[in-house]
Amino acid sequence: MDKYYLNREEAVLVIIDIQERLVPAMDRGERAIRNTNVLISMAKDMDIPIIATEQYPKGLGSIVPQIEENLEGARKFEKNTFSGCTEGVMADLHESGRKKVIITGMETHVCVFQTVRELLKQDYQVFVAADAVCSRTEENYNNGLSLMREMGAVVSNTETILFDLLKESGTPQFKALSKLIK
Repeated sequence: MDKYYLNREEAVLVIIDIQERLVPAMDRGERAIRNTNVLISMAKDMDIPIIATEQYPKGLGSIVPQIEENLEGARKFEKNTFSGCTEGVMADLHESGRKKVIITGMETHVCVFQTVRELLKQDYQVFVAADAVCSRTEENYNNGLSLMREMGAVVSNTETILFDLLKESGTPQFKALSKLIK
């Protein structure tokens, strides 16, 4: 198993805390939402399981409507820990038998970072979509990405992840999904 090679049979999409009260404070929050929706469409089209978390929804609100409306069939978990690796999330990941986790979410240097760190510790291969994560400041965003890369995560982007999973052009799936990034 090549740690830099993504394939749909081994992948899971995990969306961390893209919530109503967080988005207004985020630098690049709308970009993260847009690219997360591209990855959700890709996951649905490729039968890749989707897991979403909400950090303390009573205080931070629910998952933003622009994403929530696309999460039909996804597993959702509330959490109070910064890491998204709750008992429920880890049970779902283990049950799926899939070991390659694509990550999107908020904030890059807190909840995303701690989730990635825990997944790596538990021998998952992690692919962070850098254009689908964000923080309040550019410095925190960059620091979070740097820390995750140093720990062994693959820091990538939505388009690279999409085309890596597609593998080839000229298919109906390629035509449908490539429109998402234009």
